[in-house]
Amino acid sequence: MAIQLSVGVRNARLDAIEAAIGASAVLRIFTGAPPANTAAADSGTLLAALNLPSDWMAAAANGSKARNGTWQDLSADATGTPGHFRIYDSAGTTCGMQGLVSAAGGGGDLIVSSASITAGQSFTVNTFTLNEPSQ
Repeated sequence: MAIQLSVGVRNARLDAIEAAIGASAVLRIFTGAPPANTAAADSGTLLAALNLPSDWMAAAANGSKARNGTWQDLSADATGTPGHFRIYDSAGTTCGMQGLVSAAGGGGDLIVSSASITAGQSFTVNTFTLNEPSQ
């Protein structure tokens, strides 16, 4: 039998992610594939850096946790195709999470409003959800 977790344990694990990274996290979006792990140096071209809301994820419910508030950059730093994201602590020094970026339907972990980012233009993170399976 596989290990199974209650909804309460699943929610606690998800809420611990935001607590460990901290309030007022920094989201950075880069071109290309993500580094080998969160301890590795950044890779790709930095397209955008966003200061996330102080409570950047909603409270976990039913084993799922979604972005909270508006995640928007009013002026992107560079032009390119987003490939991956990294979420850092509020100082922007410790990466706590990384994953793939795409526009809707592209299969990314973080879904943005456009498959291409243009320097100086605004863009929005449409969807970001973490899920904790029961087994």
